[in-house]
Amino acid sequence: MKSAESVVGVILAGGKSSRMGGGDKCLLPLAGRPVLASVIARLRPQVSDIVINANGEPARFANFGLPVVGDSVTGFAGPLAGVHAGLEWVKVNRPDAHYVVSVASDTPFIPDNLVQRFLSEVNHSGFLVAASAEGLHPVIGLWTVAMGPDLQQWLEQGNHKVTAFAKQRGAVEVFFEPVKVEGRLIDPFFNINRPEELDLASALLEHQPR
Repeated sequence: MKSAESVVGVILAGGKSSRMGGGDKCLLPLAGRPVLASVIARLRPQVSDIVINANGEPARFANFGLPVVGDSVTGFAGPLAGVHAGLEWVKVNRPDAHYVVSVASDTPFIPDNLVQRFLSEVNHSGFLVAASAEGLHPVIGLWTVAMGPDLQQWLEQGNHKVTAFAKQRGAVEVFFEPVKVEGRLIDPFFNINRPEELDLASALLEHQPR
């Protein structure tokens, strides 16, 4: 099995957050710190490096001390463009890395064995996506760095759907069980889209160690 040392984490923070009133929802406070800080804390032990994908002024993420890369594909092309940006960063800055694991910036309960599970299931294509009882989560995935040109071509043809790309490229689905937080079982890919979901996540994380 490949080592986590060969995996770079890419946190996708380029969404428009329209249901949260716009702006960077990953910078909203969650149990005393930004949502993004919780995602970083869950991901950091699992990968060699972390990169934030976000467009606009990168200085707003300066407190996290991580590289920030914007989309190289013009127009708002969604999370696939963010994955592509991460793959391009890895190719230049971590040429020894084989994989990128992508996660959304609003998923504070991602499993602490996410990368380990992906690597244990990796097949010859090296393209896997997460699934849970709530369904498929194609934004949460393991990608080979070599997929960069293929993904760029897909985007330049005007295709932006993550699920469609995963289906066409034969991505393998990896199922994850719920995670237990403060005695409650939560979907591991619970994401914060609405104020009430932020409130729920805050209540669950209030007594968690940081």
